[in-house]
Amino acid sequence: MLDRLGRNMVELITSAQDLAERDHRLEILGGPLAGMYDPQGAGKVLFVVFAAMAEVEREFIHERTLTGLDTAAEKGNHGGRPPAVDGDMLAVALRRRDAKESVASIARHLGVGRSTLYRTLAAYDAAVATRESP
Repeated sequence: MLDRLGRNMVELITSAQDLAERDHRLEILGGPLAGMYDPQGAGKVLFVVFAAMAEVEREFIHERTLTGLDTAAEKGNHGGRPPAVDGDMLAVALRRRDAKESVASIARHLGVGRSTLYRTLAAYDAAVATRESP
């Protein structure tokens, strides 16, 4: 798990060198480099090679994640939390607001927070204003 010691190869090697300068020993618990890390000779070469491989793997994981998110977005799945106020709830809120009912009362009736309802109504009003402006 060398990738947990640093975000990229340079940070990983720097962290290992900092530990060595402070007379701390780095012990690798698993994987191909299991055992004590020797910052001299062959140990250093292997450490750098595996650090580079860990960085490349991290980049591959990042690219695959972005590709997966793009594919999901093309299918209409954007992930994240579903909206607290759906279309039907918004319609009820708008009717009650037009009837001069307080936002706090509407929010209580719908079972959502006041701030959530304020944000939803503000977003709705902004969208309507954008559509109406020339």
